[in-house]
Amino acid sequence: MTPAPARPEADYNTLPVAIQDAFDQLMEQADEAGTNDHFHTLMARAAATIGMPLPASGDIRRCACSCTCGVIFDAEHPDAHVIEWTDGYNLGRVQCPTCADWHPETA
Repeated sequence: MTPAPARPEADYNTLPVAIQDAFDQLMEQADEAGTNDHFHTLMARAAATIGMPLPASGDIRRCACSCTCGVIFDAEHPDAHVIEWTDGYNLGRVQCPTCADWHPETA
């Protein structure tokens, strides 16, 4: 049996507060980034800050559902669920694949 590929994820809830704050700041900057290059640079910095390998998509999110999930995951994962896109910003609200399977939400 071939082992399943590792899913690059991190748990926001287990990160030290200083790391959470740094991650949040980078994600806020990415949300307002004016170019793709700047956006991807900030995504790479955010992933490095939490010790998570950046997925091939170069796009990560913290699960945006209403439960207490703190998963940070590949926002382009095929099983992720978009809750809503926000006009004028880069980051929409996206549920992680597990929450999308267990309790998909709508805006």
